[in-house]
Amino acid sequence: MSGTTNTSASSQSAKMKKDESFLGKLGGTLVRKKKAKEVSDLQEEGKNAINAPMLPPGTDIHPEDTLLEENAERIMLDPTSRENLKFKDLLKVLIDWINSELEEDRIIVKDLEEDCYDGQVLQKLFEKLSGRKLNVAEVTQSEIGQKQKLQTVLEAVNELLRPHGWTIEWSVDSIHSKNLVAIVYLLVALAMHFQAPIRLPEHVSVQVVVVKKREGILQTALVTKELTSTTDALNLFLSTTERDAFDTLLDHAPDKLNVVKSSLITFVNKHLNKLNLEVTELESQFADGVYLVLLMGLLEDYFVPLYNFFLTPESFEQKVHNVAFAFELMQDGGLKKPKARPEDVVNLNLKSTLRVLYNLFTNYKNSD
Repeated sequence: MSGTTNTSASSQSAKMKKDESFLGKLGGTLVRKKKAKEVSDLQEEGKNAINAPMLPPGTDIHPEDTLLEENAERIMLDPTSRENLKFKDLLKVLIDWINSELEEDRIIVKDLEEDCYDGQVLQKLFEKLSGRKLNVAEVTQSEIGQKQKLQTVLEAVNELLRPHGWTIEWSVDSIHSKNLVAIVYLLVALAMHFQAPIRLPEHVSVQVVVVKKREGILQTALVTKELTSTTDALNLFLSTTERDAFDTLLDHAPDKLNVVKSSLITFVNKHLNKLNLEVTELESQFADGVYLVLLMGLLEDYFVPLYNFFLTPESFEQKVHNVAFAFELMQDGGLKKPKARPEDVVNLNLKSTLRVLYNLFTNYKNSD
């Protein structure tokens, strides 16, 4: 029995030593792998320290931002600009405009980066504004399909805008990578070209971080991008981008312009006289929006509550409110949204005022 016991104990002891030897080797291997990983991480940290110079605080660098090809670059919005109140106001104006234009398509945009990158919203917006149908797939889930749609949409946009002097500040890659600055540049250009009935905030600029790779090293720079300028500059551009009958009238037949103005004055006075009001100057007397609001009430035969508008507006903003409210009444009456902007009417822009009044004349000329 004792011999058997000794043999069993000896065997067990040998097995334990073998296990210890195996665990020792395994432990050594794990330690070496851990140290190797630490060295690798340290090297990567050092590489990033070299490749990523000082950036603005809060700048969110994604892996794809550092994995650039040689001589390639990536542009990111500086976090402080994202919080700029004027920039936020511009985003809201653009979102509200898109939602207004695409209301019939039941499209609701909440975030420009998330809702515009795949080309679907941009396609619908361009088709609505231009009246042109694009040959693209309706729904595209794959990245390749989305980029193909974007390519078609942007080619149509660029073909339309480039002849009018626009600098193309967007691309398929920048839009698809959710570059907010590129998306805003594109939407501002479309809004201005098609004379959207909105007021773009003036002097909106943002700072962007430009990351470039040169000789394997990332280089960064902070660049200022101007998204909108002054109202005067916007109006000057608008006056040269879209021509219509009133442009022709003003440029080539000023004698006939007086006939048109006389006809419109007769039309508006036929209705305003019911309130003992009379118009002699179209561009100036409609500039504060009061007569426009009252005229719509008379044409549609209802009383407009005085709390809905400013009867004696004093500021530019109050006048714009009145004209914009009159535009809403026109749409409620079944008319299309005026192409003119409320700000243009307030700024005594004759063509804009004529367009609005002529639209009323053609729809209500037979009204008593």
